[in-house]
Amino acid sequence: MREAEVRRLLAANLLCALAIVLATLGPAFFLDGFSVLGTHLTWLCVCSVCVATLNIILHLVLKTNQSPKRRSFGHKISRFLKCCIYFFMSCILFHAIIVLYGAPLIELVTETFLFAVLLSTFTTLQCLCLLGPNIQAWIRVFSKNGAMSIWESSLQITSVCSILGAWFGAFPIPLDWDRPWQVWPISCSLGATFGYMAGLIIAPLWIHWNRKQLTYKSR
Repeated sequence: MREAEVRRLLAANLLCALAIVLATLGPAFFLDGFSVLGTHLTWLCVCSVCVATLNIILHLVLKTNQSPKRRSFGHKISRFLKCCIYFFMSCILFHAIIVLYGAPLIELVTETFLFAVLLSTFTTLQCLCLLGPNIQAWIRVFSKNGAMSIWESSLQITSVCSILGAWFGAFPIPLDWDRPWQVWPISCSLGATFGYMAGLIIAPLWIHWNRKQLTYKSR
């Protein structure tokens, strides 16, 4: 495993973490009264857009999904449309799962859907950038010993950390603390965000420490 590739992964992950910080602090200079708690829906949109845009740019620049085959323009357009459909379906699926786990069914629909968009950005979008609209490849990556590159290992870690963070973020909601951040879905979205950022930092460090044990075989 090349050390330079691990450094590229670390740099890319740190840029993604920086994008979240800028999405949290930057808009306050342009939007009056902007804050994570006070204007949470706006923050959800800004954070999702910033992370999604940077992820797409990084994967295009670093060519993490470079295929040896040359694709026609029509194939690229078809692939792009499939990715858009998959991402939208992911948002709907996450929305349904969140509702099944106790989110309001009719009330706060916008809040729940934007939270689902944020989760899809942290998980599904990365799959689409790295693996494309290939469900079989997704299943392979998230199976035991299914990763074939450090980027896929990082995808595993950041996706799991994001979902676990959202799950742990739900714990304080029913508690009788009457804190502003207990309003749905603030604690869950913050938990997902902290989990994602933790995964971004943990992934390259874990890969670096275990690089001698990690072997990626072409399949």
